[in-house]
Amino acid sequence: MNIVTILQTVVAILLIAVILLQNKSAGVGGVFGGGSGETFRTEKRGLEKKLFQATIALALLFIGLALANILRA
Repeated sequence: MNIVTILQTVVAILLIAVILLQNKSAGVGGVFGGGSGETFRTEKRGLEKKLFQATIALALLFIGLALANILRA
């Protein structure tokens, strides 16, 4: 294995973890279209904003590493 493949694997695991940490709903009802009394917010704050930014950064890094892995081969 080369360094690009190892980095891509690590970034993929981190990306999965960050996505799973973004818990927007308190119950199972959120999976099927939201619960009762929920309001839609467009502004993210605090930890939610950091997780959102980390998701974007890791996704871009993953895409870059995937392209580098393809071009290398």
